[in-house]
Amino acid sequence: MSAGQVLGANIRAFREQRGLSLSELARRSSIAKGTLSQLESGSGNPTIETVFSLSNALDVPVSELVTERTVPDVVLVRARDVEVLSSNAVDLRLMRRMDVGDTVLEIYDQRVRPGATQTSEGHPGREHVLVTSGQLRVGPVEGPYELGPGDYVCFPGSVPHLYETVGGEVSSVLVLEYPKH
Repeated sequence: MSAGQVLGANIRAFREQRGLSLSELARRSSIAKGTLSQLESGSGNPTIETVFSLSNALDVPVSELVTERTVPDVVLVRARDVEVLSSNAVDLRLMRRMDVGDTVLEIYDQRVRPGATQTSEGHPGREHVLVTSGQLRVGPVEGPYELGPGDYVCFPGSVPHLYETVGGEVSSVLVLEYPKH
């Protein structure tokens, strides 16, 4: 299945599992009903904000929405095969989802473009960021940290937070850690 078809099937499955109509999910996520209908049909081009809004509205980790469930012994992910979720400042590619005990870990390849700031009002769990190139300002809006190559920070995802470059493009690894539902 394509990434859009996987997302659509997962949205529909979680919505129906929770007994929600399209209208109710639209209200909870602040996403137009028509847009949700397009996403469920496997068409449309969701942004990071859209996927995170749906994640919050359905009370599931992002990875539950964007990945097919498989249990292989070896996992090989080619960058060219992973669809990019984009916003005004960030490009994310979900490389792997892991269920570890009562925790879900999502590993993303993250690129932050200069000249814009990505903000989040917050979501469940913690964010772990490891910068591989460039200078990144990241963390709680009230007190972000400036990271360079090799620097790492972990902060609660539940607080309003931001991502912005200090200069040119930034490459980093983002790990989202959620309690399993």
